[in-house]
Amino acid sequence: MSTPTAQLTPLQRQSVWRTLKSPRLLKTEVLAGLVVSLALIPEVIAFTVIAGVDPRVGIFASFTMSVVIAFTGGRPAMISAAAGAVALVVAPLVRTYGVEYLFATVILAGVIQVVLAVLGVAKLLRFIPRQVMIGFVNGLAISIFWAQMPELRNVPWQVYPLVILGVVIVCYFPKITKAVPAPLIAIVALTAITIFAKIVVPTVGDKGELPESLPLLHLPGVPLNLETLKIIAPYAIAVAFVGLLESLLTAKLVDDITDTPSSKTRESWAQGTANIVTGFFGGICGCAMIGQTMVGVKVSGGRTRISTAFAGIFMLLLAVLLGDVVAQIPMAALVAVMIVVSATTFDWHSIRPSTLKMMPKSETFVMLITVVLTVLTHNLAIGVGVGILSAMVLFANRVAHLVTVTRTVDGEQALYEVNGELFFASSNDLYTQFRYAEDPQRIVIDLSASHLWDASTIASVDSIRAKYQNYGKTVEIRGLNEASQKMQDRLGGKLS
Repeated sequence: MSTPTAQLTPLQRQSVWRTLKSPRLLKTEVLAGLVVSLALIPEVIAFTVIAGVDPRVGIFASFTMSVVIAFTGGRPAMISAAAGAVALVVAPLVRTYGVEYLFATVILAGVIQVVLAVLGVAKLLRFIPRQVMIGFVNGLAISIFWAQMPELRNVPWQVYPLVILGVVIVCYFPKITKAVPAPLIAIVALTAITIFAKIVVPTVGDKGELPESLPLLHLPGVPLNLETLKIIAPYAIAVAFVGLLESLLTAKLVDDITDTPSSKTRESWAQGTANIVTGFFGGICGCAMIGQTMVGVKVSGGRTRISTAFAGIFMLLLAVLLGDVVAQIPMAALVAVMIVVSATTFDWHSIRPSTLKMMPKSETFVMLITVVLTVLTHNLAIGVGVGILSAMVLFANRVAHLVTVTRTVDGEQALYEVNGELFFASSNDLYTQFRYAEDPQRIVIDLSASHLWDASTIASVDSIRAKYQNYGKTVEIRGLNEASQKMQDRLGGKLS
């Protein structure tokens, strides 16, 4: 399927200044923001229902998140708003303590994210394996698709042909012209059909009441004491980490799609700042919206923070000034857009039989466990977290089996040559590789082809030496490289 992404190579590194000087580029950014705003409204309302707050809280949050991030330096073209992942985290807090504690939690979560940015936590992103990223993308695509299913159950039959027509428009309209984003054409066309043909189908207005005024500065009505901190701190920490993980992974995905780098530390700082501002304007916590980001970047061709800002601005203006019009948009139009987004987001190459046959089984397992947990828990953070843990365990297990020990006996001397990386997983078995009772009086352990990585390995070497000494035999350890020798000198004989 042809998408604007494939045609935007000259624009990939466009700046805000260059875009503002080019009517053609500016039009693309503004229209991308408009399409995203239309896709945001029903989903944000749905997330506020999950969190147990008024829809206006989510819409205000989406406005402040998008605009603040656009000015504080978030990933260009990435959309941040009230998101489902963090809505699930704060739902118990709202039920138990009320919405004012939610606002305080949002502010504290933002402060924590700023602190994490200062500490450079974003640099840990390089430890996420490629297969986890693929699992993240595929789990995201399935989750986006599955989230549309409630809109296709127990609905009038007219919904189905409308969805099919919407998918056709989004897929094939770019072959006619790319002057206007295909999703916008689909939304306008399907809305016009339902209005003029008087077709009664579920609409955006059925999702909840839209706001009638602009957000105002609001100080959380909670006691400023230690008891309040004890209540909100656990939720704020969870929101900060879940939101930051989802945002940084989304930023990395957009980097790959657009072939442009972004500062993950700056993204972390921007996310935190946006949440702080959002909390003071009576909004729910937010983070990157992966599905809407794909609508803006992959389907509509957004490339700068201009589209991010306009997504928030349009969303608020449409909800406040044109709420009656927006309320008439059929959900079928938005479902069609999101179905195309899920199909274009999924990494189909990763599940081809030729790819699966070529890949190591352990890496395929990591990808699958990430996908399965992401879909089952409806939480990308859990899927990615377990995926990373699985990759670490499988990697450690694989490396542990690469250590070999070769024994050579020459008269009164036994030479053991150890080859491989020695750390907690591989060195635990090292102790069993020696013939303590059978060996002659002198034992030489050659570690010139090895490296000692941790205290577990030093303890294993000490145990080997002690075992031979119990038999009255002498042990010489040689061949240590400089780093291993320093660790041996510092910890040797001091761990038991």
